[in-house]
Amino acid sequence: MGQATPFLLVLSLALGAHGLSDKKCSLIGQWVNDLGSTMKILAVNSNGDFSGTYLTAVTATTNKIQESPLQGSLQRRNQKGQPTFGFTVNWTFSDSVTVFTGQCFVHENGEEVLKTMWLLRSRVNNIENDWKATRVGINIFTRMASK
Repeated sequence: MGQATPFLLVLSLALGAHGLSDKKCSLIGQWVNDLGSTMKILAVNSNGDFSGTYLTAVTATTNKIQESPLQGSLQRRNQKGQPTFGFTVNWTFSDSVTVFTGQCFVHENGEEVLKTMWLLRSRVNNIENDWKATRVGINIFTRMASK
């Protein structure tokens, strides 16, 4: 019986650690990125469609920043718990749109992280200025603590 105790302890630790890595990442909730921008994803339906709001902390315009709607889609065929997704933000305070694509990851400590890449398209007056109309970047979002 004395030899079984260390075995059971190791087995329970291994099963517990395995359980952490199997945690599924959920997009629903409030997120903040590395620049201080925040977004809220309200719900994901059975087709993987979702909506929410985005409040940017940075802008290239002099207009007052306002909360903007977002619409997106989650890859539902990926049932492995770290899904890919994409969403569009239609900025309410400027003539631009941003599309994000990314993946939701769960760290070994259970923390959820959204790794994203984005393209922002701004309106320009003519095709000669098209070269400066699209910007690209990367953002990392972490879940905001519940209040």
